[in-house]
Amino acid sequence: MSGSFRNWFKVRFITGLFSTVPAIATAWLLWVFWNAIDDFFSPVYSQMIGRRIPGLGFLTALVIIFIMGTIARNVFGRRVLARIEMLFDHVPIFRSIYPSVKQLLESFSPQKLNSFKSVVLAEHPRKGEYVFGFVTSEVLIEGVEGKRAMVTVFVPTNNLYLGDVIVVPKEDTLPTGLTVEEGIRIILSAGTATPSRLPRERL
Repeated sequence: MSGSFRNWFKVRFITGLFSTVPAIATAWLLWVFWNAIDDFFSPVYSQMIGRRIPGLGFLTALVIIFIMGTIARNVFGRRVLARIEMLFDHVPIFRSIYPSVKQLLESFSPQKLNSFKSVVLAEHPRKGEYVFGFVTSEVLIEGVEGKRAMVTVFVPTNNLYLGDVIVVPKEDTLPTGLTVEEGIRIILSAGTATPSRLPRERL
C-alpha cells in the first residue's frame, strides 16, 4: 500500500513540477525584464518627482518604442534613422555588433514573417544526417552544365538565434508540411514537439 501511494504521489508531483516550472520561469523572466527597464528610468523620475513610482519607467520605455515605431513608418523618419545609423557606423565596436543584431531581430519581426518561407529537412552537416531548416530564399545558379534551382536554408544551431546558412539543390530538400510557427516550436523544444509523421497533412 505504501509503495502504491509512493508511486501515486511521485507521478503527480513530477507532473505538477513540469506543469508549473515553465509558468513560474516565464513569470520570473518577465519580472526581471520589467524591473531592468523600470530601474533604468527610475533615477530620472526620482530626481524629477522625488520618489520612485513603480511601473513608470516601463511605461516610458513603451512610449519611446511606440514613438520610434511611428517615426520609422514614414519616409522622413526612415531617412533620419538612416542618418543616425550612418553615424553609428563610425563607432568601432558598435558598427561590428549593431548590423548583426539588427538583421537578426528583423528576421523575426512581424513585418518580415515571410523571411522564413517554409520548413524543410536538409542533409547537414554530412550526407545521411537530416536537420530542420527554414527556407529563406530561392537562388538560380547558372553554370557550365546549365541552370540549377537552389534554395537558401537557415539551420539553427543555438536555439533559434544562431545557425548555419546553407545553399542546397531545391530537389534535395524534403518538405515537412509544417508551418513556420510549428518549426520554431520544434527548435525551441529541442525536437520534442516534432510530429510523429512528416510531411504533416493539412485539414
